[in-house]
This record gives sequence, structure tokens and C-alpha cells, in this order.
Amino acid sequence: MGRKMKKALLVGCCFLLVGALALMGSAEAVETLVGKAKGFGGEIIVTVTKQGDKIIAVEAVGERETPAIAGPALEKIPQMIVEANSTDVDVITNATITSKAIIYAVNNALDPENYPAPAEEAKKAVEPKAVTAAKVYQGFGLSNMHRFGPGADDTGTPVYSINQVMTHVLFDEEGRILALHVDQLEVATPNYDGDGMPHFSGFPGQGGYNWDMDHDGKVDGKTEDTVENFAAEVAGWRTKRERGDSYRMGVGTWADQMDTFERLFVGMTVDEVEEWFAKYTSDRNGRPLKPGSTNEQDKAKFDALTAEEQAMLADVVTGATMSLNDSHGNIVEAIRFAYENRIGLDINGAASMGLGLLSTHRVGPGSDDTGTPVYSINQVFANTLFDGEGRIAAIHVDQLEISTPNYDGAGMPHFSGFPGQGGYNLDLDHDGKVDGKTGDSEAFFAAEIASWKTKRERGQGYRMGVGTWADQMNTFEELFVGMTVDEVEEWFAKYTSDRNGRPLKPDSTNEQDKAKFDALTAEEQAMLADVVTGATMSLNDSHGDIVGAIRKSFENRVTIDLTIED
Repeated sequence: MGRKMKKALLVGCCFLLVGALALMGSAEAVETLVGKAKGFGGEIIVTVTKQGDKIIAVEAVGERETPAIAGPALEKIPQMIVEANSTDVDVITNATITSKAIIYAVNNALDPENYPAPAEEAKKAVEPKAVTAAKVYQGFGLSNMHRFGPGADDTGTPVYSINQVMTHVLFDEEGRILALHVDQLEVATPNYDGDGMPHFSGFPGQGGYNWDMDHDGKVDGKTEDTVENFAAEVAGWRTKRERGDSYRMGVGTWADQMDTFERLFVGMTVDEVEEWFAKYTSDRNGRPLKPGSTNEQDKAKFDALTAEEQAMLADVVTGATMSLNDSHGNIVEAIRFAYENRIGLDINGAASMGLGLLSTHRVGPGSDDTGTPVYSINQVFANTLFDGEGRIAAIHVDQLEISTPNYDGAGMPHFSGFPGQGGYNLDLDHDGKVDGKTGDSEAFFAAEIASWKTKRERGQGYRMGVGTWADQMNTFEELFVGMTVDEVEEWFAKYTSDRNGRPLKPDSTNEQDKAKFDALTAEEQAMLADVVTGATMSLNDSHGDIVGAIRKSFENRVTIDLTIED
């Protein structure tokens, strides 16, 4: 156990002792309560001592937390809770997950009915397997898919959804998976009756969409047809991992099941993952075959396996029964895309890997020649490796920008809304004049989503002031290696324009930008002059929040144990 972690535990014990001494001579009853929560590396256990309504001591222990990152939270959060006599306290920067876990664990101790302990399967922290490699490649894969259904609402209006599977994968020289982290965003029309599902009603001006507000299977009305509702819906999108314990399936949560598959696929090549999927899952629904299946087709496929293969599958389905490729999303394809997009890394190792998605709306640019506004959705994907101190060891960012089809720029992926909303104005030849409406059919809905390409996938066709979008992003990625996320945010605040988030330039004619640049040292100005030779685009504007996505990748990180051998 590290020195900082020991110090944190000693401080927690001191608070417990001080609280106990304060009880001497007091007539009020004293009780000791224990609470638990899931932290970053494993289980957080807290001991809370109360005297009447007053919290007099809190001790927090997280043996699997990373000492350099979690230590400040384990030390300070218990003290803050005691001083406030409440769990309504701020989290510790760079230790958000651990901080929230301590707070939840105290709430679990005080009010277990409203703050239940983690489910049994979530309690079992899995020690990351130590892996070594001579060379490491990092890949990001995004698979976009439409879905019809499930079914329709009580008025007969269909339910539609969009499923996006994103994968952050590390490969060795032979293409074998060293580490794998998968997440997914599913966004449905708001007439879907399941609680917790992110939803989208289409763009302002399309009339909103049927809304089952209380998820009872009956439509309560229409969503608001406003820019404000459009913005709020996109801001409310959460991935399946972010939905956490609220997104439960047959065995555990979606995240628990995906974790099982991730552990299974480590050591395989992508070809072997695809072969495993073809051999060991149902041809009907892509789910792992089960020993007791009553479906004749699945039973025949399972019975044809060896006893050893059947035993392996029996073990898999104790932790994962969901599909790897169905109308909910193609996980296998996203892993394949990560391999095809892989790039070599020059690093010594990594202690954790994160995948961050930040979705934002955009109004504009402007309107078409009929006065109909242009709208877009921007999704930034940050795939980051961190060392044991929380510093960026490697980072790879990509972005998907989807616009209404009346945007007049060539190459922009577009979305016209859902079938039944009448399509959207289309500028087919990108001359600034509307040529008609897009198709209002399920086939067109499916084709639009299948055609979406990220800014890196758009390649040389997406040029900006200095090079392509990918060239500029590469410049920022090189700059941020070695920084913590706090330092990235500090760099952004100090060295970019407060107006548009772009790096300050020495020759700016804007008074505000010029004053900010002139206040820098000569060394800082020289650094910026070098940066803007390769990157002038914004790190946070209406086109997307790159800095925010990097922060999310840190908050969502999972432990790995990767060493690079010479």
C-alpha cells in the first residue's frame, strides 16, 4: 500500500478516534454504520459513526483504488462530510469516481433503502491481467446502426432508435487484443416506453414526436418543437455504461455483461473474435449459446460442440447473455473497425484506459434559401491512456458531425429525422439552393445512418485552414501527452480565445485576443506560434467540446496493467 494511501487511512482513523473521544460524558446514543459502493478500482467501504443526528466520524477504505489519484479523496471527503454533517459536499478534482463512491457509500450506511449497496456481481473487483508487448497499437471503432421498433405506441406510431457502439482497443504487433473497452449509445424516439432510455424527437420544425412521459405504454402528448428541447435532449444522452446500475439485464447490468466479453476477447485477434462469434452464438440473435436452450436450431449448434467448448460457454453465460450483433448494435463490427483504424504508439506503458463521448447540439450555420434552419449534432470521442499519476500517455480523438441535409457543404454526414416526419430540405449539389426533400421512408432512414463517417474517416476530403481535421487533431494530441486532464483544461483556459476556443495567434486583430496573447511570456508566445502552424481549430465551440470529451475519458477510465518491453 502506498504512503499516500496509508496517510489517508490514518487520517480517517483519526477522525473516528476524535469522534469517539467526543462521546465521553454524552448521554445520546452512539451507532456505528457500514456502507459500500463501487469505486474506480473496486469496492469502497466506509464506517460512519453517528451520535443522534450528528455524523461524528467517517472512515473510508478503498484498497483497490489507485493511491496517487484516489488518495486525496479518501483523505478529504470523510473530513468534509463530518464538518458539513452531510454528504452534500464537493468532489475532489481528478478523483471524481472515488469521491462519488465515498459519498454514495456514506449514504448507503445512513439510508440503505434509498441508497442500496452494489449488486453482488458488481462487488467482485477483477484484477486487471498484466500484459506486456514490444509494440502497441491503439484503435477506435464506431459502428452506427438504425433500429425499427420495438413495435409502436398505443396510437400506432412506430418507435425508432439509433445505436452507436464505440470501442477503444489496444493491439500487439500480431494483432492480438491487449485491452478492450466498449460502450454504446442507444437513442430512441420518446414514445419508447422504457425508463432511462435517451431520446431524440427530431429537429425543431418537425413537430416533435409522441411522448410516453411516464413509461406506462400510453402516449401523453408530443415533445416540444423548440430549439430548447432539441438542445436539452442531446445534452441528456447517456451511454449504456453511464446509465450504470439502472440499466439492468438478465444477468447484471449492460456494463457487467460487456466486461465479461471484454475479458474473454483479450488475447484474441479480431479474426478469432469473429470466429468465436460465428461458432458460439445463436445464428438467430447473436447471443451466446446456452446449455438448456429449447430452440431446435440453437440446441443443435450447441450439441455439436465438444464437452470442453460447452463448459466454456456455460461459464460465459453466467456473466453475459446479451447479443454481440443484433438490432441493438454490432459490437463485433466496432471491434473490427478499431483494428482497421489502429495506429502505433510510442509509450512505456499505461495504468488505465478511458473512452469519453460528449454529444452537443448546434444551431446553424444559418438557414437555407427557403429560410429553413440548418441544425447539427456533434459527437466527440476521446480514447485516452493514462499512467499511474493520471497523466496522458496516449490519446486519440475522433468526431462525428451530423447535419440536416440542407447544409450546403459537401461531404457532411446528414440525418433527416425519423420516418413519418416528412423528410428535410435537401441541397443535393451543395450550391446553397434547396433541391427538394429527402425520402420519408424506413429505407432512407437506414441508409442515412449507414453512411455516417467520422471526421477522420472523411480524410483528405475534410480540409481546414492548415491541413485536414485529422492533421490538426494530431497536433493537439501530441501537445497533450504528458499532461493531466486538469492541465489540459488549464492550457485551454490560458492559451485559447475566450470567444471561440481557438489557440491564440500572434497576429490577431481582435482586441480581446490580442490582449490575452500579449500578457503571455515570450516563451509562451513562441510555444503558441509553434502550435498554430499545425492546429488553429477550436477545442470547444458549437462544433464540439473536445476538452470535455477528454475529461469524460478520464472519469470513465478502467484499470489496465500494460508494460512495453524494449
